[in-house]
Amino acid sequence: MSINQIFQAQAVFQDSLLNKPNVCGVAVGNKNLVGEECLVVLVNQKKPVAALSAEEMVPRHLDGVRTDVLEVGYLRAYESPRDRFRPVIPVGVSIGHYKITAGTLGAIVTDRQTGERFILSNNHVLANSNQSLVGDPILQPGPTDGGQNPGDMVARLERFIQLRYVDEVVTTPPPPTPTPPPTGGGGTTPPTSSCDVVSAIVAITNGLASLLGSDKRVTPTQAAPQSASSAPVAQATPTNAVDAALARPLNLGMFSPDIRGIGTVSGTKPAVLGQKVRKSGRTTGYTEGTITLLNATINVAYGDRTARFTGQIITTPMSQGGDSGSLIVDGDENKAVGLLFAGSNLSTIFTPIDVVLSALNVTI
Repeated sequence: MSINQIFQAQAVFQDSLLNKPNVCGVAVGNKNLVGEECLVVLVNQKKPVAALSAEEMVPRHLDGVRTDVLEVGYLRAYESPRDRFRPVIPVGVSIGHYKITAGTLGAIVTDRQTGERFILSNNHVLANSNQSLVGDPILQPGPTDGGQNPGDMVARLERFIQLRYVDEVVTTPPPPTPTPPPTGGGGTTPPTSSCDVVSAIVAITNGLASLLGSDKRVTPTQAAPQSASSAPVAQATPTNAVDAALARPLNLGMFSPDIRGIGTVSGTKPAVLGQKVRKSGRTTGYTEGTITLLNATINVAYGDRTARFTGQIITTPMSQGGDSGSLIVDGDENKAVGLLFAGSNLSTIFTPIDVVLSALNVTI
């Protein structure tokens, strides 16, 4: 059988084959296991022969040309996480405050008090690293991915946890000097001050000098009291527990809770060493990693400023810039483990999810 005969058979039969349920394509290739050239029928899902109707069956031969069936799954045009998603916006795609570049939509969460649903991501994604006002426009996709204000506004900033930077020195003033109680009546003798003692000494000294014929006199001076502002103070470096914020959707019906490539997440799970985790983000899409370090205290660069974080989790590299805000999900079950906010070519950093949810008073 020449390959040209197979091409001819394809031209004759492909339309009728494509009309069969579950068939999504026809091509020329090698038959599985045998390696013989044949006409290959592509199906979304391969089923047992017993489960097929006569209409669904693919003949073993067509005009003497051998056929084979190959499962290729549901074929669709790939969408980039950076695209503009309408009418439904999934989790794990580009989003951002109208004055930033872009970050990732992390999750849809529920306010513990009101039951309202909000968008979860980082402060530096939704609140422009503190440089924002409640009610500011949130765009999908983010500005660097083509999002325009107001045309692509899908939410407004609701609230955020303030970021603290290491150059914001926290000072602790010394305790105030106790004030002596006022003297009362009834013949109480007021306590003698150091000024009274000094005055007495000066008077005696000057009197002796006069008797001895000296024209030198002692002049008392009073030391300036030490003000509270000049007193020594304790200095501390501000620390952060989370980089997190919420946005209020303009239309909740536009948003799906499903994370691209992962599905719907329900509940949380603590992070442990060696745990396999995954995420879906704006820049690198679906990736997997392994938790390598717990309870990390780290300095993270925010442009030309630095913020110190405590209680963080570090994984093998599984993200790049723009993935900030991605929800970290357990590798075996769809439970949230953390909120990604920083990283490098060598590691990814996230905050334990329960810390994030507690700080914002929401559930997932």
